Amino acid sequence: MDFNMKKLASDAGIFFTRAVQFTEEKFGQAEKTELDAHFENLLARADSTKNWTEKILRQTEVLLQPNPSARVEEFLYEKLDRKVPSRVTNGELLAQYMAEAASELGPTTPYGKTLIKVAEAEKRLGAAERDFIHTASINFLTPLRNFLEGDWKTISKERRLLQNRRLDLDACKARLKKAKAAEAKATVGVLLALCPLALVGAEQELRVAQTEFDRQAEVTRLLLEGISSTHVNHLRCLHEFVESQTTYYAQCYRHMLDLQKQLGRFPGTFVGTTEPASPPLSSTSPTTTAATMPVGPSGAGLAPPGEAALRLEEVAPPASGTRKARVLYDYEAADSSELALLADELITVYSLPGMDPDWLIGERGNKKGKVPVTYLELLS
Repeated sequence: MDFNMKKLASDAGIFFTRAVQFTEEKFGQAEKTELDAHFENLLARADSTKNWTEKILRQTEVLLQPNPSARVEEFLYEKLDRKVPSRVTNGELLAQYMAEAASELGPTTPYGKTLIKVAEAEKRLGAAERDFIHTASINFLTPLRNFLEGDWKTISKERRLLQNRRLDLDACKARLKKAKAAEAKATVGVLLALCPLALVGAEQELRVAQTEFDRQAEVTRLLLEGISSTHVNHLRCLHEFVESQTTYYAQCYRHMLDLQKQLGRFPGTFVGTTEPASPPLSSTSPTTTAATMPVGPSGAGLAPPGEAALRLEEVAPPASGTRKARVLYDYEAADSSELALLADELITVYSLPGMDPDWLIGERGNKKGKVPVTYLELLS
């Protein structure tokens, strides 16, 4: 018990000395040992690495799991060292709703068939998203989290210890300075005899404090220089994250391209319906439509050989008459033989013998051209 009390008193004395030294430094009443410029640069670099790693980690977590409640739940499971339960992705949930809707509204109707096709694609998208989240969490988030919870805690601990050693060193310097000032002022015999003893003791304490400070500074410096290795490791993890993200988006593109091709096999699905359905996914961008994701029948290569040479200005409506049609979606003409369309406008349409069934002749004022039937709702 006596030993513990002595240790407690000693620790309290050291804490008080450090507190006094720190306070005097803040008020400019005590000198402070400055670290060299290289050491200060290492400290600033380490702090910057820690701050940006935290921001990147948090935002990546938001990217992978936008739901804050779900992120809190996963965090609690990790802290309790328990396995995070499997969670249905938004795409998989949408696929489930679409499949149930198709079953109830009629799986043999055009709408029901399309719902089933889209549900299958959404399910594949959800599975791809699940794989991406799992891969990114292991290859990218885990290394960042390990740095913050492991290496950075060690660096912070050693930095605090270095700060204490510096306060002890500066306190010893202050005591030595006071001892030298007292020796210079001493005139009485007793005081003159005691001053050298106090001076020797202060010099001995200073040597010990300087040794401990130098040793701790070296340990801290080695840890701070290890930040370069951390950057190399994080660079490798970043490459793996980009690779997994590229794979994920490539899978999504393939799934959606397959879906569009499947939907394009059923021309005229929307013709004659009383309600407009969803537009083809790339109908608003002619560049994208032509280069990457064609969704409707293309005018090139689908018409009979004789139709390609047909001059539209010489075409007359058939004897059977014409029909009115409402345009469902905007359509950009691919060439001069086609008629550009604007959503919700009314045009006159008719078919000619031998024409591709996916196309009609459309008229708007004095303009005439081919139009795809999937963009129309026939009214009469």
